[in-house]
Amino acid sequence: MELVKKYGAPLKFTYLPKISDNIGRAKKWFADALEKSDYKATYNYCYCTKSSHFNHVLNEALKNDIHIETSAAIDMKIVESLKKKGKITDDTYVICNGFKRDHYVSNIADLINSGHKNCIPIIDNYEEIDLLSEAIDGKYKIGIRIASEEEPKFEFYTSRLGIGYKNIVPFYNKQISENEQVELKMLHFFINTGIRDTAYYWNELLKCLKVYINLKKICPSLDSLNIGGGFPVKNSLHFEYDYKYMVEEIVNQIKLACDEAEVDVPHIFTEFGSFTVGESGGAIYEILYQKQQNDREKWNMINSSFITTLPDTWAISKKFVMLAVNRWNDEYERVLLGGMTCDSDDYYNSEQHTNAIYLPKYKREKPLYIGFFNTGAYQETIGGFDGLQHCLIPQPKHLLINRDEDGNLTTSVFREQQKADDFLKILGYNE
Repeated sequence: MELVKKYGAPLKFTYLPKISDNIGRAKKWFADALEKSDYKATYNYCYCTKSSHFNHVLNEALKNDIHIETSAAIDMKIVESLKKKGKITDDTYVICNGFKRDHYVSNIADLINSGHKNCIPIIDNYEEIDLLSEAIDGKYKIGIRIASEEEPKFEFYTSRLGIGYKNIVPFYNKQISENEQVELKMLHFFINTGIRDTAYYWNELLKCLKVYINLKKICPSLDSLNIGGGFPVKNSLHFEYDYKYMVEEIVNQIKLACDEAEVDVPHIFTEFGSFTVGESGGAIYEILYQKQQNDREKWNMINSSFITTLPDTWAISKKFVMLAVNRWNDEYERVLLGGMTCDSDDYYNSEQHTNAIYLPKYKREKPLYIGFFNTGAYQETIGGFDGLQHCLIPQPKHLLINRDEDGNLTTSVFREQQKADDFLKILGYNE
């Protein structure tokens, strides 16, 4: 409420210390698991930039001796900028995922040709080695992405990203084994639904380990396994997930499979995006008005839009932690939350099967503010930042919250709320 009184609402904020907190938690889980299993290789934490590309996010994350994963051509320009500023060194791994064509290939080649030998392009399809080899001077390292099989509920059977399990060894024999310019270092494994304690996840991991072992036996240079990302972020107050157990079990499964096959265990890489930055973000709105649409449905209208500021709630029905910010001790009522756009999909409900939220009763003379928390991943990049917004609803003011050397909270305005002139200029009215 102090932030609301000082800066107003709607308001978005990024609490930077949470980024370092989560990186530290994950690194400790893996360090403990490696020690417990007597695992004779290293763990490397990567942050996947697509979750949030902002300078303040990368600056905070890179304080923690981590590496990064990129997804597209412009990511590489961000890498160049960070390297010039000394945030990234030649020892930093830059794992290049995604479908690669001219612009992305050229930018990867520029980084490798400049001497950054720890840049590892992850091969996504059969043409990429030829494209990279033409652009890169001398030898370079690569990884191969496994096209994992999706859960049965998906609309398709196999991920569009990567190369099928059965095709990887033949692909290595045909394009890599006798190619003196290329050194295979990494096998990349990623599950779209994330790292979860399900039969599906463990089955896919074991299939991946079989590929790693078969490849390792014919490719001595292969020494790293990237298990991707997918650690979940708390999305409700009753969220439960045993991170420590999952890390220990993953490390244990890798070690058991490799020991049984009598091959060296791989260095482990992860690419945590949402887990790194998700819990650092939040949004605060004011309830402007209440509409009684029938005898059962009361709509509390927020002074912003869910479609523009929290697009995952609209696009994939994602849930975030939602709480009243003030008036906790007042009487509550069952409501629905609506955004200001004219789109019927601009609404939020707590759970899809209950279709309702409980909040302090609306009273015109007693303003009510609500907060959505753990919103730090993807919302700005999906919704669009500082550009056109649906129904021209302005993007909220964005705050950065940090701590100084004495541990005191500090706040600064990263972006002011968009103004009418900003939209008119984009639309060509104000030249």
